[in-house]
Amino acid sequence: MTSKFNIPRWLKSFFNFYRDGFKNMKLGRTLWLVVIVKLFIMFAILKVFFFPNFLNSKFESEREKADYVNSELIERSTSKSATTLNLTDSVSN
Repeated sequence: MTSKFNIPRWLKSFFNFYRDGFKNMKLGRTLWLVVIVKLFIMFAILKVFFFPNFLNSKFESEREKADYVNSELIERSTSKSATTLNLTDSVSN
């Protein structure tokens, strides 16, 4: 029976290397479980409580949200460049 896909040999050996490594580890499984649980807590649970959806609570339409984000980005970029400009002017004096 032949395979439909012609997988390169280096890719097969790469996959086998990691498959065998994960199959034989004991402590690593526990550590990966801890990492996955921590990521779930950070992105699923903490996001709900500490990062509310600011734009949805403040604006109704997509256009209002886009205008607000656009104005904030422009304002921050111009104030940052003005601050950087003032710093370089004071250093050169």
